[in-house]
Amino acid sequence: MADNLEIKELEQVVVRFSGDSGDGMQLAGNIFSTVSATVGNGISTFPDYPADIRAPQGSLTGVSGFQVHIGAGKVYTPGDKCDVLVAMNAAALKTQLKYAKPQATIIIDTDSFGPKDLEKAQFASDDYLGELGVDPDRVVACPITKMVKDCLAESGMDNKAILKCRNMFALGIVCWLFNRDITLVANYLRDKFAKKPQIAENNIKVVEAGYDYGHNTHASVPATYRIESKSKVKGRYMDITGNKATAYGLIAAAEKAGLRLFLGSYPITPATDILHELAKHKSCGVITVQCEDEISGCASALGAAFAGALAVTSTSGPGICLKSEAVNLAVIDELPLVIVDVQRGGPSTGLPTKSEQTDLLLALYGRNGESPMPVIAALSPTDCFDAAYQAAKIALEHLTPVILLTDAFIANGSGAWMLPTIETLDAIKPHYVTPEQKDHYTPYQRDEETLVRYWAVPGQEGYTHILGGLEKDGKTGNISTDPENHNEMCRLRAEKVARISVPDVEVEGDKDDADILLVGFGSTYGHLYSAMDELRAEGKKVALAQFKYINPLPKNTAEVMTRYPKVMVAEQNLGQFAAYLRTKVDGFVPYQFNQVKGQPFVVTELVEAIRKVL
Repeated sequence: MADNLEIKELEQVVVRFSGDSGDGMQLAGNIFSTVSATVGNGISTFPDYPADIRAPQGSLTGVSGFQVHIGAGKVYTPGDKCDVLVAMNAAALKTQLKYAKPQATIIIDTDSFGPKDLEKAQFASDDYLGELGVDPDRVVACPITKMVKDCLAESGMDNKAILKCRNMFALGIVCWLFNRDITLVANYLRDKFAKKPQIAENNIKVVEAGYDYGHNTHASVPATYRIESKSKVKGRYMDITGNKATAYGLIAAAEKAGLRLFLGSYPITPATDILHELAKHKSCGVITVQCEDEISGCASALGAAFAGALAVTSTSGPGICLKSEAVNLAVIDELPLVIVDVQRGGPSTGLPTKSEQTDLLLALYGRNGESPMPVIAALSPTDCFDAAYQAAKIALEHLTPVILLTDAFIANGSGAWMLPTIETLDAIKPHYVTPEQKDHYTPYQRDEETLVRYWAVPGQEGYTHILGGLEKDGKTGNISTDPENHNEMCRLRAEKVARISVPDVEVEGDKDDADILLVGFGSTYGHLYSAMDELRAEGKKVALAQFKYINPLPKNTAEVMTRYPKVMVAEQNLGQFAAYLRTKVDGFVPYQFNQVKGQPFVVTELVEAIRKVL
């Protein structure tokens, strides 16, 4: 039978793994995306897990999901709905079916659909497929639990440990379905469990059993699928999350600038992985300090900046509120500091594991006094590397704190990233004092063109100075309450930020004759680009301008915003970027698409909204 199996070549496919929070769906999804990136596919992933520390097993609120979109070429989003849904229990099937296409293949563990499981998932009868309206021919019903127990019966593992391997059986079936080389999975597991080789081998045995099950019972699935990579630039690729890419971007910036990297942080979802990742790289000169609270995390970083390091503090929206006083100290002292805000749903504790773009106005204005700061928003998980690098470059070259906005979607999501070489990265030249200033240096002497003050690192003979939170005289550096001096210093700090040179915003699509321009910022890029693509395929004239640099805005912003007959600003908040653009562009009155669901945009919803405007 295997010789007659049809192999279909696809351009792209979406797989969603789902089960209890303890079922290892994130790991199974990560392995599948890593293997796909290794063979050259484009990928985009989206982990979707509950905020509960651990909901009751089998409950509807405790379901964790991980969606992987793989493609022959570049992939822009994790996909609206999946082609394959893995549901490890009844609750997973019930809650995750809405993310599956009508024709999707569904893989279930029939051992987790017993009477108690169905009761917890609030099914009315044992005909769960009929209740959900699922065609049984679409379902690969496999007794995964029993088969894993049989597979590991002689392993010496206890029952609890054996059950934790069920995710690997499901992964094996998916690898067979998509013609994946399971030796790549084996290599991943041996690397991950290098210190526990027996655990690695047990998991590999289960993956192989799942693969063999798919191979031997393929009558329930008429074909396997292959996705060949196309138009990849040659290089070394890896599957990287946004948080890891942010960490790597900061390490690269410190290396390029010849500085130590210091991170002062306090753990907070969904930013903590930046702290975890940087803590692994002491060999690169990275110093990490987990502080007792948010303000001390920022204050310790500010001390490191004063001492001459590339200083960073990482957090999410609630932490930005708590850090604001220390951030303001960086503004008035004009010290280089990168503040990473991995946005999540709010207000207050809000939706800790979900994603929004609701901190934009907080980043721009959320401090007392006139407190201007550059703001950058990363476009994708892989763009987090460049966004972090550029944030560090601006901070060091313009002696200013910089806010880098990412969010839970791109921080936890991942993409296929080609590793750069340090030689290809932009030069970073901190704005240090000059030898000519020795013995007559004051802290607010400025470059006449950029208005950037000169950075003197403590310990340099002849450059003694004092910084602090009280306003200083711009000429002497002494404390000053003079009204005219304060007015001048506020204007100088604002003008310094305004003079930072950033790239023009690029218009994609039908840039010369579009009937509508889509406008977004940060992580919505992939969804807006996909919506534009879909509409252009229908013959509509659509263009896209996605903003990465928020403050200062690119110099061509007003020209681009007023060039087209209709403009729609789409964002995951209630209109913050549209409001900001209206203050910067005279007469700008855009259409708006706003959602705050804690979830990424759905491309089909975007397309429908754009059609209505057109």
